[in-house]
Amino acid sequence: MTTPNAPRHFMPSPALPGAGLPSDRVARLAARRSFVTLKQRFIEAVSDLPGHSGAWLRQQVRGAEEPGDLWLLRAPVFEALAGDAQEYRTRRRQLRRGLESMFPDSELASAFTPF
Repeated sequence: MTTPNAPRHFMPSPALPGAGLPSDRVARLAARRSFVTLKQRFIEAVSDLPGHSGAWLRQQVRGAEEPGDLWLLRAPVFEALAGDAQEYRTRRRQLRRGLESMFPDSELASAFTPF
């Protein structure tokens, strides 16, 4: 039985905000770094797209706060980068790599699977 004035030991709870365990902090930092890297790739991809749609995409990418925001922007960005220009192909390839690193299960299912 504890007395009401006895010191209580702090037990971290997932419901309480805080620093958490060192491994939690490391995981959060790694996730944040991955997000920042992906956001930089999106920024580079839309950096000089012309017109209102290019300006809108730049604004949306800058305002993205989490990976899901960028995931939702992938289709309009790839549509804006459509075409055979070498620069656009390079941007699409880099963007795909970034998305695959952040969302590894995002590839379309294929009839051909390795054994």
